[in-house]
Amino acid sequence: MTLALSVAPSPLGGAAVLALPTTPATSPGELPVVGAGADLLAGLGVDAAAALSREEAKGEPAEVVAIPVGRDGVETVLLAGIGDGGAASLRKAAAAVVRRAKNYESLATTLAHGRDDEAVRAVGESLVLASYFFTRKSEPKPAKLTTAVLVVDDPVAEGAIARARATAGAVILARDLANTPSLEKSPEWLADRAVELARDCKLEVQVWDVDHLRRDGFGGILAVGRGSERQPRFVRLDHAPKQARGHVVLVGKGITFDSGGLSLKTNEGMATMKTDMSGGAAVLGVMSALQALQIGIKVTALVPIAENMPGGDATRPGDVITHYGGRTSEVLNTDAEGRLVLADAMAYAITHLRPEVIVDIATLTGAATLGLGKRHGALYATTDRLRQSLAAAADAGGERLWPMPIVEGYRDALDSPVADLRNVADQSKHYSGGSIIATLFLREFLTPPGSTTAIAPAWAHLDVAGPARADSDEDDVTKGATGFGVRALLRWLEAGAPA
Repeated sequence: MTLALSVAPSPLGGAAVLALPTTPATSPGELPVVGAGADLLAGLGVDAAAALSREEAKGEPAEVVAIPVGRDGVETVLLAGIGDGGAASLRKAAAAVVRRAKNYESLATTLAHGRDDEAVRAVGESLVLASYFFTRKSEPKPAKLTTAVLVVDDPVAEGAIARARATAGAVILARDLANTPSLEKSPEWLADRAVELARDCKLEVQVWDVDHLRRDGFGGILAVGRGSERQPRFVRLDHAPKQARGHVVLVGKGITFDSGGLSLKTNEGMATMKTDMSGGAAVLGVMSALQALQIGIKVTALVPIAENMPGGDATRPGDVITHYGGRTSEVLNTDAEGRLVLADAMAYAITHLRPEVIVDIATLTGAATLGLGKRHGALYATTDRLRQSLAAAADAGGERLWPMPIVEGYRDALDSPVADLRNVADQSKHYSGGSIIATLFLREFLTPPGSTTAIAPAWAHLDVAGPARADSDEDDVTKGATGFGVRALLRWLEAGAPA
């Protein structure tokens, strides 16, 4: 169940929990200052100063002081620190509030009162996202907190709340898809969900089954999926508004389970691999919100879907495969499979769609986490403008993308004596930089093989192996699949991409 968001001019509308903001003291030794709604505390019998002093509160983001009330329908008051009051701090505060209120049925908060639409949207998104949970228990415990009211002083804020609902709903869809166990989530299942999405959101849809993939020459998708009894798929979705401004292609890796193939992962390495299609889930999430957000750009989503298993017909290290469009690659590690399916999708986009911009998103390499950890996604881009616009969009949406270099000097690590490319680096080159090497592999597919005149579109690659999964709750991220990338891509499209 998704937390129901609404706006109201008054904080006292029967909500069981009332959450008010506090900001840090302006002078040493003073208490934090209670913001909007402070005038209600005396009538509720709340001594805010005593509570803040007792808890040694500082008004910092995510700090919450709970005060039992039991009067006028209000059971508890939460005094929530908002630090500098910026969007990032408000997201933290909203997430902390909703977690403290989870055992009550309703919440009203003035965190967004007197603030601009961006702040209202940030609070709304975080309230919904921090309340998210996924379960397959036989007797699931229903969410007790079902409604949240943002108290604002501007009726125009309803528009910001509508955008928050659409964005949070898109993130939740991505989380649900990625959290679904792979026993249920076959390539066919994920393709079926895309078809349902297209129907519900008035998108055009096309699905390639295995016979269609063979006919059209999607050798990368077929190679990755051939070890599984559950056959691969390729999905195309189109959002095509009238008089569209430009054309963007989003490509999302859709590996519904990654065992590593014959280059088998350890059991520990496989434990989270139901979320290896998080890039595809993010792209589907984005597509679900385009109509609600009134995106006037043509957006095509491409999701190559396969299950990477070590079956009797699995691709072997040393095999040479032919990708869509004719380029060949020598597969020397079957666990470097994501780039193989993405390459097919990118080659298809170049051949048939001719967009101004391609952005792919994938849980592609563990190497991306070595320098960036698990909170930042790696951002590679072929133009400064695209890099800057995506980084700014991520920041606005409460996500973290870090610009990375595309190192030309590493390209020879992909040279193969028997194919156009090898799918992993020649270790004798001693370059390391596995995430950069994967990016260089994908870049090869921005132009047709052998072409010297084709102009490649602007391209960005988001390697989100770290932030696509969370080991614990943190702010508005919940344990498990995070839906990372949805907010960044939606904000980027809202800002008027292409870039």
